[in-house]
This record gives sequence, C-alpha cells and structure tokens, in this order.
Amino acid sequence: MRDLLLMLVMAGLLPFILVRPTTGVLVWSWLGYMNPHRLTWGFAFDFPFVMVAAVATLIAMPFSRQPKRMPWSSLTVVWFLWVLWMCVTTLVALNPADAVPEWERTMKIQAMVLATLLLMGEREHIHRLVWVIALSIGFFGIKGGLFTILTGGNYLVWGPAGSHIAGNNEIALALLTVLPLFRYLQVTSENIWIKRAMVACMVLCAASILGSWSRGALLGGAAMCFMLWLKTRNKWLTGAVMSVALVAFLAFLPEGWFERMSTIKDYQQDQSAMGRINAWGFAVNIANERPLVGGGFRAFTPELFMKYAPTPTDFHDAHSIYFEVLGEQGYVGLLLFVSLALIAFRTCGRIRRKAQPRPDLAWAGELAAVIQVSLVGFGVGGAFLGLAYFDLPYSLMAIVALTNAYVDRALAAQPVAKEGEAAQPVTRPPLPAQRTSQVPAQRTSQVT
Repeated sequence: MRDLLLMLVMAGLLPFILVRPTTGVLVWSWLGYMNPHRLTWGFAFDFPFVMVAAVATLIAMPFSRQPKRMPWSSLTVVWFLWVLWMCVTTLVALNPADAVPEWERTMKIQAMVLATLLLMGEREHIHRLVWVIALSIGFFGIKGGLFTILTGGNYLVWGPAGSHIAGNNEIALALLTVLPLFRYLQVTSENIWIKRAMVACMVLCAASILGSWSRGALLGGAAMCFMLWLKTRNKWLTGAVMSVALVAFLAFLPEGWFERMSTIKDYQQDQSAMGRINAWGFAVNIANERPLVGGGFRAFTPELFMKYAPTPTDFHDAHSIYFEVLGEQGYVGLLLFVSLALIAFRTCGRIRRKAQPRPDLAWAGELAAVIQVSLVGFGVGGAFLGLAYFDLPYSLMAIVALTNAYVDRALAAQPVAKEGEAAQPVTRPPLPAQRTSQVPAQRTSQVT
C-alpha cells in the first residue's frame, strides 16, 4: 500500500516539476533527505525516485520562465574549484573501478545543488527549502525521539536504510545539523501553534540524538550549545535553560549510555577508536605520497591499507570528513574543502551585519545565525564520521549563498540611510504560507 501511495504522489508531482522547476528542487530535497521509498517494503523500495525528480527538474529548467541567476561570490567560486578538483583526482584515482561510480554519485548531488543555486533565489524559495530540509530529516528525529523516551534510551536510533544516514552515528549528525533550522522556523513563524510545534521538534530531535548513542554527535552537540550560548544576549538565562534541559535528558538515559560516552577519554582501550586512528594514519600516509591528488574516491580499501596504513591488517573506513578528504583528494582538496566551510561561516556573519539595520531582512540574519551553529555542529561531529560528500552541508551552504545574494539585491534596491539622512521606509512582505496571528509581525532578532 505504501509503495502504491508513494508512486501516485510522485506521479502527481511530476507535472508541477515540469512547469515549475523550483518545485523539483523541493521534491528532490524531500526524497533525498527523508528517503520515503526506504519506508516501503515492495517495488518502491529500490525505485529511483530521486533520479526521476532530478531529471525532471533539469529538463524543465531551460524551458521555464522563472529567473535563473548564479549568486556569484567567493563562496561559489571556491565551490566550483572544489567540484573541479574532485574531477581531477578521479582521473588519477588508485581505485578507479570504485572511484568512478562514487564520482558519478557525488556529481549528481552537485548538479542538483547547482540547480538550487540557479533557481531558489527568492525569499519564499529559501524559506520553503529550509522547511523541506528540516522536516525531511526531522521526521526521523521526531520518530526517534519518541522511541527514545518510550524505551528509556535502551535501544539505538537508526536512519533510513540504504541512505547516507542509515547508521546511528550518521543520523545523529544529520539531526544535529538540522536542529538549529527548527529554531529559525520557530523565530520567524507568526503562528503560535507553529512556534510550539517547532519547540517540540527541537526537544524530540535532541532526545533522538542522545538516543543514537553517538559519541561524535555528543561532542558536536556540545560545540553547538557553546556556539549558541555565545550568540545569545541573555547568557545567564540561556545557560540555565540548557543546563536544566541537559539534566532532564540525562536522567532518562540508561547506565550503558554513560559507559559508552566515557570511552571518549579512554580511547586507547576502545578498539573502534584505535581503528579510526589507524585509518587517519592511512589518510596521512597516502596524502604524503600523493600530496596534490590523494588516492581519489574510494581509496580506503583493504588492499591499499596493506601498503599505507600504520597497522595494515586493521582496516576501517575514514570515520572523519577531514581525513576522508585528505586521503581521497589530497592536501589541495582538503584546503578547498575547509576553505569552503570557513567562507560559508564568514558569509553568514556578513549577512547578519548587513541585515541588522533592516527589519524586513531580519529573517536573513536569523537564518545566517542558525546556519553558523549548524556548520559548527557538522564540522565538529563530522570529525568522527566519513560524510564529506553528503548533500546536507552543501544544501546549507547553497542557502547561505542564496541568502547573501538576496540581501545584496535588497540593499541595492533600497539602501540603508547613512547617518544624518532620513531613513527610507522599508516593507516586510509576508511569506506566502504564513497567516497573521496575535504575535506582532515586527520583532527583533532572537539570535545575534
């Protein structure tokens, strides 16, 4: 029944995608992040829904009258260099049989991110994209959070089978990254019930992250909380709320959870941790021998471990976005990868500064602030997981580039008055999907 329902939904969406490719970007994001076909048991389980949505979107783009503009900036320039470099390293990959399919999968993701950059330049497009990403991944946080609470955290939370985030560590990192987006949706929504629903989503996602028993997500969450605390005006109140919430969550968790987390400081006794260190040594050794291009995609193989790993017989995956890129894309690739994240982070800071004098751009400042928190969470948590090519951080960086371009256009069309000049009136058009409620439309930034 689920298979047939999903097929009918997709068939109904295709005409809308062909008419409005922006709809295709949203559908592709929903299918790619939520993986609804992985929740079926029949013919739909392996059906290429994501590819169908992507192809339909790319076909519709040349014929659509919707504006298409690339938000050029230092962020997008480095982005294109990063994509180009992955193509170069694939040409000289040490494991070409597996490198080419992985390159194809990565380029498909990057092609749709390019479509996102070209199509989703308006405020309502950006806002809808945030909703889709947050709810698609948040679905597993809501479900996993309820599961964690009902079972007392005795069982691990898992992601959708056959996806990038199928494992407990992977789904925890994805939830950690999207959790701040719910904060943006809460702050910018004018409906009191939506605000309350977003708070509930944040609580359940936090419970799901803890219920994954992921040590990397715990460290990433700690970094995110510290980042959020730094950005909040009332630090005493924020710190008190965070402390109470943490104590309340920890009170429900079993003793085994604490034993697993304690292995962070005793990593020498943990075979899993030592295996990761061996894999990181492998990445360093292969990058030292091939400093420019590394080993190419899928370089982490038992055969290459025999040649480059400190302990040749202890084979492990990269288990780190940084060592994954170092081993597969070389020092040049690592420089581009880290630069991309740092430029995105700094661009968020510039968005906040540019939007601060304009009430109609307050939403952009809020969004930039929460994405900074998301990038910190992914950057710290990703240090212990090999998700360097996962769609999510690139989607967030695309939103940063689009928001920055939108703010620049808005300021160019209606500049902020200089000191001593009369300020021009600005308007704040409501989002199409929002309704007016008792909550005042004008508000100050909650995250600074």
